[in-house]
Amino acid sequence: MPVQIKETFLGKCGAGAEWWRNAVIYQIYPRSFADSNGDGIGDLVGISSKLSYLSSLGIDAIWLSPFYRSPQLDGGYDIADYCDVDPLFGTMDDFDRMLRQAHDKGIKVIIDLVPNHTSSAHNWFQSALKTPMGSAERNRYHFRDGKGENGELPPNQWKSIFGGDAWSRIPGETQWYLHLFDSSQPDLNWDNPEVRAEFEDILRFWLKRGVDGFRVDVAHALVKESGLPDWDGPIKEGSGINFGPMWDQEGVHDIYRSWNRVLKQFSGDRMLVAEAWVQPQSRLARYVRNDEMHQAFNFDYLLARWDAIALKEVINTSLAAGAHVGAPTTWVMSNHDTVRHTSRYGLSEPGSRPLGIDASREQPDEALGLRRARAAALLTHALPGSVYIYQGEELGLPEHTTLDAAHRQDPSFFRTNGLEIGRDGCRVPIPWISGEVSYGFSTAGKSWLPQPESFSRYGADLQHGDSQSTLELYRQLLKLRRDYELGNGTLTWLPSAQGVLYFENGPIRIVINLNDMATVLPGGQVLISSAPIDQAGVLPANAAAWLK
Repeated sequence: MPVQIKETFLGKCGAGAEWWRNAVIYQIYPRSFADSNGDGIGDLVGISSKLSYLSSLGIDAIWLSPFYRSPQLDGGYDIADYCDVDPLFGTMDDFDRMLRQAHDKGIKVIIDLVPNHTSSAHNWFQSALKTPMGSAERNRYHFRDGKGENGELPPNQWKSIFGGDAWSRIPGETQWYLHLFDSSQPDLNWDNPEVRAEFEDILRFWLKRGVDGFRVDVAHALVKESGLPDWDGPIKEGSGINFGPMWDQEGVHDIYRSWNRVLKQFSGDRMLVAEAWVQPQSRLARYVRNDEMHQAFNFDYLLARWDAIALKEVINTSLAAGAHVGAPTTWVMSNHDTVRHTSRYGLSEPGSRPLGIDASREQPDEALGLRRARAAALLTHALPGSVYIYQGEELGLPEHTTLDAAHRQDPSFFRTNGLEIGRDGCRVPIPWISGEVSYGFSTAGKSWLPQPESFSRYGADLQHGDSQSTLELYRQLLKLRRDYELGNGTLTWLPSAQGVLYFENGPIRIVINLNDMATVLPGGQVLISSAPIDQAGVLPANAAAWLK
């Protein structure tokens, strides 16, 4: 056994502290959660119908991906009206009713905010197209003259996250506009005071309705380096790369300080969480200083491989960076932009992050991936801070890895001519009732993306009440996490064998065996385990346990 390591970090929570410091937050991708009207697309009434299920799971809050009015060219992240509900998802009355019912059950509601870009259908952008070069309307975005004799070349070398150029030319003009994502998503100019004022008004609109917080999309991209200088280096947001003149500029922090002041005008500890693919952790921590945001997604943890040394390093650096600025750490394993971790853990390089999986790629070992995912859940929920669950994770849901190209809708698939498989596989509607068409997702048996046959094994109805199911494992985990206040706790590493993580948090000792061979558990009462433990106290391979 190695020499004992005593690395201790404190969660910054205490009695009466802000709710978001130790919350378990459940992400809902609305179009894939529950369809109430039979059109094959999930909606707000569908979410309301599942609030009792979410309450029984034991979560503290839900985060809704965009439900705003939108052409839906990028799953709703192309917003045409930030203060209205898209008819696809219902009405504003449906939203207010869902919000009220969630609050009645003690569930907070966080909504997505997309401030880097609007939809090209937004009235601001449509007005810009109708006005001349240099107009106030065009100054809300990044319009620039093209290079070349007749402006036929883009203004600079920037590339889109979704593939191809980050510039599109206005037909019949020499001017181009910037879009770090799809051409239907023009980037806003955050040097323009009008843009800043508009988004503060948007915040107030939803805060007055009673929302509890905002998840801020691409939070590290709003401000670009002055002059938009050429850049031919990597620009792949979502891979941990944050260098280049379009990422992590100092000016973003002034924006979030102003937003923090807006939130403080409202009661109830409203919060901001940053989607910022920023490295190292010390730079990410700058987004959660005490006068800026409250949380930032920990993508280093999401990207960590199934390896004890790598995971321990990520946990240590994450907790240390958060403690340095007095902010909680977040722990997230999957979301709507990544291959589900149950499938990633089943790859030959377990935990690696492919940009989508289709039938031509390596197919994960489904059983092994689920086994590791269950163990990872015991690790994640034992850590101090806040945890995010992606819908279906509590069912052990795998990626749809054989979705046919004819059904794909992700713009990254089309802009890269299929080189990137894209994110559709993790966005497939989730199964509620195994024996029904669309597995109970839709009242009419429809599904906007086809569901794989494997989903029949993961229905919530089959798992409810089954003590060995992943759903019941999550329910027990969340209850124990709350009972023992692990989100507020202190992590202390204990000496362990190679390939095993072993630590204390409060009265609980946590053992995670990342090896492909069994290991003997230390003494103590087993409170919960991700796999059966025999009478000899042997923890199987790729399994975890909590001991008291």
